[in-house]
Parts: sequence; structure tokens; C-alpha cells
Amino acid sequence: MINNTIVQELIHEIVKEEEGVPVVECLMEGSITDEEIAEKTHLKLNTVRKILYKLYDAGIASYKRSKDPETQWYTYTWKFESEKIEEIIKKRNQEIIENLREMLAFEENNMFFACKNGHYRYTFDEAAENNFRCPECQEELEYMDNSEIIQQLKRELSLYENNGSEIAFNFKSYS
Repeated sequence: MINNTIVQELIHEIVKEEEGVPVVECLMEGSITDEEIAEKTHLKLNTVRKILYKLYDAGIASYKRSKDPETQWYTYTWKFESEKIEEIIKKRNQEIIENLREMLAFEENNMFFACKNGHYRYTFDEAAENNFRCPECQEELEYMDNSEIIQQLKRELSLYENNGSEIAFNFKSYS
């Protein structure tokens, strides 16, 4: 699973540190303490704990706390929650699909006008409010064909919609 680039990107996004992947690799071996992870990865204990807490906040790591009867110190044993990763990736994929659909609907349902000097692009209503003049430079706004933008959004939407079923398949093969 950790070799999956989508999983690695998610871990980097959550942890925002390069050391995240080796920590997750240790977690995938089974229940392990933060001290053992630090020892195996040669990372500082504070760095390991910081990464573990970020993974915990994201829901992809859990821990059990136990008290040493002799020292009265707490030991935290961490575990990787692999099923949560698939859930998070599917959810993010769905959010992207929804955003692309909204953008596509906006592009398809509007007529656009743009400044010749490259300032901004305006909907018909916005352009009409400004008498078809750019508010920045007062240059006349020209009709802008957005068919290429629409085609690009459709391609991206198709890509994400088709990847939805592939994500689950790819996850099963990496588990």
C-alpha cells in the first residue's frame, strides 16, 4: 500500500514532512511504540511523535496507552488504520468531482468577456455592469470562447470519475 503514489501523496499532504513515509512503514508492520519507531527510522522521538499525532488527527493511526507498573510512565502503542486511507482518498476524489462539476456548470451556463490586456475575465452580467469595459484599464471587453475550458473540465471530470472504481481496486492490490 505504501508504494501507491496516491497513498504517498496523502501522507505527505497530512504530515507535510519527508519522514512521514518511513514512520507509516513502521506502523504497517503492526503495533509499535513511538520509541521503537524512532529507533528504527533514526528520527528524533519528538519528530516521530509529531508525525504520529498528525496521522492520528487524520484518522489513519490509533494508539493504546498503557502504564508501566514499575516506573508509572505511560507507553503509547501505535497502529496503522489502513481502511481509513481508502476512505479519505475516495472522499477527496468525490470532492474533486463535485468541484469540477460546479466549475463545468458555471462555464457551460455563462458567456464570458475578457480584457484585451489580459486583466480579467467577466461573465456577461459583470461585463454589462461595466458597460463592456475593463474596470482596470477601460479597454473594451471582447467575447471569449470558453469551449476549450469546457473540454478540459470534461476531460478532468471523466478522469476522476473513472478513477473512483480504480482507487478501490488499486488499494486491494496494495493491501
